[in-house]
Amino acid sequence: LVLHGPNLNLLGSREPDVYGSFSLEELDQRLADRASTRGIELRCLQSNHEGALIDALHEAGAGAADVVLLNAGGLTHTSVSLRDAVVASGLPVIEVHLSNVAARESFRHVSLIAPVVVGQVTGFGLESYLLALDGAIATVQARRS
Repeated sequence: LVLHGPNLNLLGSREPDVYGSFSLEELDQRLADRASTRGIELRCLQSNHEGALIDALHEAGAGAADVVLLNAGGLTHTSVSLRDAVVASGLPVIEVHLSNVAARESFRHVSLIAPVVVGQVTGFGLESYLLALDGAIATVQARRS
């Protein structure tokens, strides 16, 4: 499961110098192509609503997914509820960001999600997601062996 948080629906038009010039649809297609070559079923969801992301994590934890890639957007730095849903899912979750959040505004330097995920991939633009997908596949394979 790939979860895209608030404002990621605006990829391509929102601050392309920070986030890139590709659209969310292009990002999801690149992920789907990579997943397909590895025999992985992928589902992507974008929501600007915290509760929808929490519901998706609950559903994933109830058997709808084996692993989650999560770009919580600005909720990364503010949402205890989303952090708690990551824990409650019982799944390995990989935090993903297009930009290098540590090199941006100071309020972006603290991730409430980071302490409860298996890893983070940040700062590589679209490639962050592809690297995170590879990490997710390796994580699931390691847990199964």
